Amino acid sequence: MTYRIQTLNSISARGLSKLPDTYEVGSQVENADAWLVRSANLHSVEIPDSVLAISRAGAGTNTIPVNQLSGRGIVVFNTPGSNANAVKELVLAGMLLGVRNIIPAANFSRRLAGDDDEINAAVEAGKKQFVGWELPGRTLGVIGLGEVGVQVANAAVALGMKVLGYDPAITIRHAWQLSSHVTRASSIDEVFKKADVLTVHVPLVDGTKHLVNRERLGLMKQRALVLNFSRAGIVDSEAMTEALDAGSIRGYVCDFPSHELLGHSKVVALPHLGASTAEAEENSAAMAVIELQDFLENGNITNSVNFPDAILPREPGTTRIVVANVNVPNMVGEVSSLIGDAGINIANLLNKSRGELAWTLIDVKGEVTRELRAAIEQVEGVLRVRVIG
Repeated sequence: MTYRIQTLNSISARGLSKLPDTYEVGSQVENADAWLVRSANLHSVEIPDSVLAISRAGAGTNTIPVNQLSGRGIVVFNTPGSNANAVKELVLAGMLLGVRNIIPAANFSRRLAGDDDEINAAVEAGKKQFVGWELPGRTLGVIGLGEVGVQVANAAVALGMKVLGYDPAITIRHAWQLSSHVTRASSIDEVFKKADVLTVHVPLVDGTKHLVNRERLGLMKQRALVLNFSRAGIVDSEAMTEALDAGSIRGYVCDFPSHELLGHSKVVALPHLGASTAEAEENSAAMAVIELQDFLENGNITNSVNFPDAILPREPGTTRIVVANVNVPNMVGEVSSLIGDAGINIANLLNKSRGELAWTLIDVKGEVTRELRAAIEQVEGVLRVRVIG
């Protein structure tokens, strides 16, 4: 069967090459079964009913109307960890930029004039204003220990830093990956109080907007450095500029320029370079297309941000019924009864839930008629039904 994927951004060709030749892929594809995006903002875009899934080649999905799509049974994927190394390296670079005053020092050198003797004299006279400090023995506070946060924490340990981490929702897998030398903070405020350098690695949601605010900046050590390579809204820019102007914060290094930050002498704002490496773009695209292929061909879900992970090996010689539904009692029973009433045997079944949503995969032996599909669609709480031959 031919599946159609529309790309709404430039996607790595090497990543797209992992799809079979039978797939129709491109920016002009119509009636697409799925969309593949990087940074496209979909909040004001009309998403047609043909779209079964949207895969984000990256981690953040704040540009996608996830709640709205959930109500339509549309699965939203992301690619956690695919660009983690690229972001980690930029965070480390940002930390060095901040503690060694590299940007203002480079700007100072760029303005030098005269012959070499005059330049050398100016260098010796001016370099004292750019004195920094070294990393070993300093405390790095890491808020959020997911794919990126764990890598940053471990790298900082290797650089000789003390690392204090905070993540009340850390997964077992990430806990296993985390260096035993990372100290667990008992509260988020503890991290702010003890950090010489603070870095945040959390998604932008209602609960994390302005996580770095005026009150928490007031808890920090005099002349601490703040890094933000997650999302702009996690840091209150107005509060940050106030702290910088007052001299209580050493500097702010981020990946998100804004009108409040541009031109500030203590801010280094990069143009969203976190995942801007050839390797990260290829990894993200490859992971996104692999997720979409398994979803389109088998109904399986891996790395969705709205529906549960649900993977059921295909039972040979069967037809698969895929049901997206609200997580309510007896849903599986009602659907199974309809299948039984149609005289069809169930060979295998998987039902997984995540909050208010659930995903059901049913392999049956026999023809799934239009009438049976329509009957399942009429069950209260069913959001979408697919039949995969």
